[in-house]
Amino acid sequence: MKIVILDADTVGESRVLNEIAKLGELVKYSCTNRGEAAVRIKDAQIVITSKVLIGPSEMDAAPDLKLICVAATGTDNIDLEYAARRGIAVKNVTEYSTESVTQITFMHIFRLLTPGQYWDGFVKDGSWTGSGIATDLSHTWPQLAGRTIGIIGMGKIGGRVAQVASAFGMKVVYFSTSGTGHCTDYPSLPLSGLLSVSDIVSIHAPLSERTRNLIGTKQLKQMKQTAILVNVGRGGIVNEDDLAKALDEGVIAGAGVDVFMTEPLPAGHPFLHMTHPERLNLSPHIAWTSNEARDTLMRRVYQNIRDYITTA
Repeated sequence: MKIVILDADTVGESRVLNEIAKLGELVKYSCTNRGEAAVRIKDAQIVITSKVLIGPSEMDAAPDLKLICVAATGTDNIDLEYAARRGIAVKNVTEYSTESVTQITFMHIFRLLTPGQYWDGFVKDGSWTGSGIATDLSHTWPQLAGRTIGIIGMGKIGGRVAQVASAFGMKVVYFSTSGTGHCTDYPSLPLSGLLSVSDIVSIHAPLSERTRNLIGTKQLKQMKQTAILVNVGRGGIVNEDDLAKALDEGVIAGAGVDVFMTEPLPAGHPFLHMTHPERLNLSPHIAWTSNEARDTLMRRVYQNIRDYITTA
């Protein structure tokens, strides 16, 4: 049984890979571009991928392929319909990064709303020592308590963000991207209503035909001018050109982004050429990558492979 992992660097070092190697012949590639995938999986029975695209041409190049293990929750990099026609099983991993993504969500919120880096520098460079007063009021900042957070996508992660926000004393509303708001703990609003009342809009939805370009210029203009937007869901949900323009023009106050249409960001991306870069906080798709989350992810990938081998 040949097992090929196409982008091992994306999941990082993991002792679980040694356990996976005991299930068959494991071949590891640090990273794989689209043109290389077909050749690398041509004689594999099992493929592990995090972000590498596997479509019809890749599957056709691998006549013995039986299982694709996605080392992630989203499966938008796999042609699921074609895999089903070929009889290739596709297994992803869910609910491994809820706490990790929630923590990074609030990292972006805190970075955008509280000038922690400025205060740290103000003390360390001696400015406070020489100021003659017991505090510094040059940078104002708002409390979270009493403000409204609008959550787009009230799944496991969205629900956990809502719980933490509630602990800070925030009001929570949400928009169901599936069209069926099953959560009864918080008010469900249409998208336009959520955008207009929220001080923070936080995105925790998968990329689908319903959510692709969900937030563009029209929607950004429906937000409060003082509001911030956080996207730790998927690149493609927010139109990146529109967001960059809206931030530079002061349509909204700020944004924190962890996920992008193209990863890593190309050199000419508008986010890297902002007139007001201070209004944008970026992280390189790391919200899911806490030590604990990555360990859980790879253990469940191992279990998916083991289950398949056992039942095949």
